Amino acid sequence: MLRWLRLLVTSLAAVMGLGIIAIVALLWLRLSEAPLPQLPEGFVLPEGATPAALTFARDWIVVVTEGGEVLVFDRQGRLRQTVTP
Repeated sequence: MLRWLRLLVTSLAAVMGLGIIAIVALLWLRLSEAPLPQLPEGFVLPEGATPAALTFARDWIVVVTEGGEVLVFDRQGRLRQTVTP
């Protein structure tokens, strides 16, 4: 009976070890990606604007700057609207 219990505990430890390795590998792969998607070519942000977040939609792209300003562009890269905090 103890042999069976020892086998179960060893199997559980091996499965837990593989699970931890899988979680670490997934985190490493996911977090090593670029933090922001790249803006398409032709987009020119106003001088001094540093993007903090990007949102892509069908007809427009929204850029939130580190200063909190929201810039709405159309797909061709023309600035359509600016929202200041």
